[in-house]
Amino acid sequence: MREVDPRRRVPRTDALLADPALAAAVDTLGRDRVKAAIVRAQDRARRGELHPEGVRDAALADLPGRTPRAVLNATGVVLHTNLGRAALAPTAVDALVAAAGHTDVELDLGTGRRARRGREALEALAAAVPDAAAVHVVNNGAAALVLAATALAAGREIVVSRGELVEIGDGFRLPDLLASTGARLREVGTTNRSTRADYAAAIGEHTGFVLKVHPSNFVVTGFTSAVPVADLATLGVPVVVDIGSGLLAPDPLLPDEPDAATTLRAGAHLVTASGDKLLGGPQAGLLLGAADVVHRLRRHPLARALRVDKLTLAALAATLYAPTTPTRQALHADPGGLRERVERLRDRLGEDGCKAEVVPAAAVVGGGGAPGVELDSWALSLPERYAEPLRTGDPAVLGRVLHGRLLLDLRAVPAAADDRIRAAVLRVEG
Repeated sequence: MREVDPRRRVPRTDALLADPALAAAVDTLGRDRVKAAIVRAQDRARRGELHPEGVRDAALADLPGRTPRAVLNATGVVLHTNLGRAALAPTAVDALVAAAGHTDVELDLGTGRRARRGREALEALAAAVPDAAAVHVVNNGAAALVLAATALAAGREIVVSRGELVEIGDGFRLPDLLASTGARLREVGTTNRSTRADYAAAIGEHTGFVLKVHPSNFVVTGFTSAVPVADLATLGVPVVVDIGSGLLAPDPLLPDEPDAATTLRAGAHLVTASGDKLLGGPQAGLLLGAADVVHRLRRHPLARALRVDKLTLAALAATLYAPTTPTRQALHADPGGLRERVERLRDRLGEDGCKAEVVPAAAVVGGGGAPGVELDSWALSLPERYAEPLRTGDPAVLGRVLHGRLLLDLRAVPAAADDRIRAAVLRVEG
């Protein structure tokens, strides 16, 4: 019996236009735009670039106005930078929706008068880190450091170890970032070793502050030495510490990751960190420290340009009040429980004729945090050909390809989404 040409299985245009999802898109984008996306997907299938069963999903993915798209993160990278890092807690999502309208962001409803902007978020942050005498929030971690450098060291020197002049991503380098503020860098030590004496010799009348940066996206091993914050605090000048990943208190899972509370107790005058990493909140730059230092930063003219909007403030407050976050749940997920979930998913797929395997996997923290830390995990293993249609489907499911297999690690996938992954895989299977 002669095999049917796969191109004959490409769905007709009228059938695709009748699909509920594409029909809904017609209502918002117009028939011509949706039809053009369908034709492009059909052409890809006829050229053999796409399975005929994937035409619908490819057409949907090609439609404008669908960004950002929700993605099920099955990569095993908990804080995936390309996926927006931390997923928000449900309460933070609710807070975002509430803040989309008019809010009391700068109004005291009791008195009817103007109030401090974002006071709930600031009060929640202060309560989470009692060691901080004052706190402030800007729009990301780099902005927090820029504000500190501008307010405390413009036209002066920042003393920093050569081993901590890192590249923070997308080609941006810390030395360039700091130099843009008008501060001068006074580098001390070497790439692998710095001592207290190195810092002491560099400090003088032009010193704005000493900067210590946690190299959160790489690890240096071997013949190395670094100066603890407690020792830097004895040098007689302000000490600013960029801990990076936003851990507010110690976590036994991440013993080498610095946290804000411990760093402040060690003598740091100011700590800067990101809100969308280990804290599990929205993108934000956190500044915690001495009252006089934080007040100086908060009143600097640049603070206005770096201020966060009402949506970020609402999500940050809700994150800080939440008993847990998706980030924390993913990091502390029990490997045994993950294995059971993957096995159930494999068995249910098997009942529908789709063969998959369960394999051990190594998840990571990601987001430039806890380099070298691996988390025992489990993944569903499928043929590599599933990668593209799952990635471009609806919902979009992103795994990682390893040795010719697609691995779907469920560590960062909510358990409630397992059925959606099953349905997405079955759509590809056809």
